[in-house]
Amino acid sequence: MLAYHRRPVCLSLVSTDLPVWSAVETAATLYQRDGQRFHLLLSEPLIQGGSPFIESATPGDPNSPRLLWLEISPYRAMMTMQHSGQFNYRHLWEQGVYGLSRYWLREGVGGWSGQMRLRNFTRSLKLSGHPLPHYFRLEYELWADKVRLGHYVLSLDIHH
Repeated sequence: MLAYHRRPVCLSLVSTDLPVWSAVETAATLYQRDGQRFHLLLSEPLIQGGSPFIESATPGDPNSPRLLWLEISPYRAMMTMQHSGQFNYRHLWEQGVYGLSRYWLREGVGGWSGQMRLRNFTRSLKLSGHPLPHYFRLEYELWADKVRLGHYVLSLDIHH
């Protein structure tokens, strides 16, 4: 049986070599799968007065939240974003391994639809806290064939 806990969280993504920074503070549901495997489900708050790019890239119901599902353990992580709009993604990370990052775009944005696959290389992965996690940090590089698209740090603070 799954044990679950409702917690406030802060999820941030920062690039160390590009002008990319994003943070989301919201409530999330933390599910404990077993000793060190956890699922975290959160919905990103609605973007008020966002950029025209974001609004045109996700033309679904503006009142529909974007759902983020994270599966974390000390050894690997997966993050999936689902939205009623037209853009979704899934990332798979494992320490010291080239993982896969997939992006899906449904038809409607510029008449294009399809899937894009990129590779990611996980430099480090850290999960701390017991019995429930309170901090998760992931450092990875994103690659398109032999072109490096940046170094990123994904961090998750789970408040108790």
